[in-house]
Amino acid sequence: MKYSIYCVVAIVIGVESFLQAQDFRENINRSLFSDQKATKVGDALTIYIVETSSASNDAKTSSSRESAIGGSASASYSGSDLPSASLNLGTTNSFKGEGSTATQGSIRAKLSARVDSVLPNGNLYIRGSRIILINNEEQVITITGIVRPSDIQPDNSVYSYNISDAVISFQGSGIVTRSQEPGWLTKLFHWLF
Repeated sequence: MKYSIYCVVAIVIGVESFLQAQDFRENINRSLFSDQKATKVGDALTIYIVETSSASNDAKTSSSRESAIGGSASASYSGSDLPSASLNLGTTNSFKGEGSTATQGSIRAKLSARVDSVLPNGNLYIRGSRIILINNEEQVITITGIVRPSDIQPDNSVYSYNISDAVISFQGSGIVTRSQEPGWLTKLFHWLF
């Protein structure tokens, strides 16, 4: 009886250790001494969106042209004056134009993204989104792009300016967004004229 209990316990321990065994091949790229970074499909990483843009353009044009034609004639015969004629003709053409444009933008956010696929060269294609809902006002932040593994920080984060082919989108919907849009009558007049 004792012998059969020992056999059952040994079998249970053996089966349990077999079920919980780790495959060392899946951890071959992981180091005991380095931080864990996103390297494969499904891994998550933190994105710090820090974008600032500024652009300006000034243009000035000026042109001028002026021309004049003049003529004069007079005649007299034996002391009596004959009619005299005079002709003046002039044209003036000028143009002056100025234009300027300026734009500025700044975005700061933090969100998580996951590795969607690993490219053949080892770069990671990431995709992430966040939906924030406050008082029925919805804001959606999405980001996609390609990240080099060497740009991932030790804390498994990456800055948005290190993401190539990045597409960052901030969209909102709700009462605030609707109040910033023109009304239907204004839209109709813009469409007609």
